Amino acid sequence: MKAASATTGEPPVDASGVAVELRGITKRFPGVVANHDIDITVRRGTVHALMGENGAGKSTLMKILYGMQRPDEGTIAINGELVELHSPGDAISRGVGMVHQHFMLADNLTVLENVVLGAEKLHGIGSKARAKIQEISDAYGLGVRPDALVEDLGVADRQRVEILKVLYRGARILILDEPTAVLVPQEVEALFDNLRELKAEGLTVIFISHKLGEVLSVADDITVIRRGTTVGTAVPAETTPKQLAELMVGSELPTPETRESTVTDTPMLVVEGLHLQARDVDGVERAVLNEISFTIHKGEVLGIAGVEGNGQAELVEAVMGMRDPDRGTVTLDGADISHTPTRKRREDGIGYIPEDRHRHGLLLEAPLWENRILGHVTEAPNSKRGILAPSAARRDTERIVAEYDVRTPGIEVTAASLSGGNQQKLIVGREMSHHPKLLIAAHPTRGVDVGAQAQIWDQIREARREGLAVLLISADLDELIGLSDTLRVMYRGSLVADADPATITPEELGSAMTGAASGHLEHQEDGAEDAGGEDR
Repeated sequence: MKAASATTGEPPVDASGVAVELRGITKRFPGVVANHDIDITVRRGTVHALMGENGAGKSTLMKILYGMQRPDEGTIAINGELVELHSPGDAISRGVGMVHQHFMLADNLTVLENVVLGAEKLHGIGSKARAKIQEISDAYGLGVRPDALVEDLGVADRQRVEILKVLYRGARILILDEPTAVLVPQEVEALFDNLRELKAEGLTVIFISHKLGEVLSVADDITVIRRGTTVGTAVPAETTPKQLAELMVGSELPTPETRESTVTDTPMLVVEGLHLQARDVDGVERAVLNEISFTIHKGEVLGIAGVEGNGQAELVEAVMGMRDPDRGTVTLDGADISHTPTRKRREDGIGYIPEDRHRHGLLLEAPLWENRILGHVTEAPNSKRGILAPSAARRDTERIVAEYDVRTPGIEVTAASLSGGNQQKLIVGREMSHHPKLLIAAHPTRGVDVGAQAQIWDQIREARREGLAVLLISADLDELIGLSDTLRVMYRGSLVADADPATITPEELGSAMTGAASGHLEHQEDGAEDAGGEDR
């Protein structure tokens, strides 16, 4: 490795073909060592996967490479040159860009304004910038609309804006933090095609992920981190998902498989003729919920599959009371709650794991015990006779941390200091602690490693056995098929298809999600047109 050049101008090209070399990286925070003596070598023009359970230190390590954190010990070399990165600006000037798991976008600005913000000197803020954005969007199939307001975009579209932002700034080394967490299989494949294009043009991608199958299909090299230090490297062609899982968490790969039936005859949530009109991003009035009807019984998990933006978020908001439907009824345990306030619905037994934990599930700068109170202010143990009970809330937070394996130095630290998976476990623990009748779980294991994923699945299964009704919305089709008792497909605001999770495949479900199939989906055996045709 060469030392830093004293001259200015283009950074020297490392003849060995190494884009990034991290040596002995150590980073300490109060009460926790996030990284300890980490070594990673990333070859130029490759996709390098960084894997590890939540809290393993992956995001901290990448924030160090992106200049957001300073290492306490160790060295960073980019293209063979030792560098000190004091800010993201330093990293960007070295050709390093990062797409964060939780996006860094201003909701009240357009896509164009978000992309050029802080990079006005590159192509201005007018027609040249617009042309460059369109050029990048077309080149990588991102389908970004420069004039759309970010607050009107779904999570998948926001991610594409973030990727475009990085490319717009001329990044040659891209760090992608959990990029597939918000995508359905067809979109994941499109993203992987984009990554292969980037790689073919000599760009380097560092890909943080928990999804073993995806990593094995797209990565050239894999580094595994456990408890803050590197524990091994792997070559995808020579590695199985089981071996990778054991390297990551020291145990076998979990499965969401749930085949014993706990479904009862007692309806818990009945939705009939739910209809909601709203203006879309183009200002056109349309039905975002179109005569939606379904029933979830006690002990039943109803899974809703669909490409993001087809009405799933609006359905959740209507059931939660955050949107008032134009017509139709919502009944919980025999009581009409169609126009009941959200707080009353929560008190009546609706638990909620939101799609975006940062925007809707946590107060990031508040301590864990205050986050335990969120959504349940009026309920025990958080309050008594209308007065908040901080001591009881603190004690119960300690219990949740222990029972749900939330890895934290204590309950006084902020939610922002936890890894994504530990934040999610705190939310799941909070919601399950109130013994809900109905749990609305929107992407419950998004951005969560295999260890935490198994724990969350176990909690849902256990509560289901005790009679919990679950409305499950997920972009992870294996999770939907594995956990659900009943499957419905949502497309353009309507429930267009249903399927038996015992026989359907992710590919068959994916085709219905794009509108290519409707009605009752039957599994097609090889060479048979209508196999498994028994109606349920």
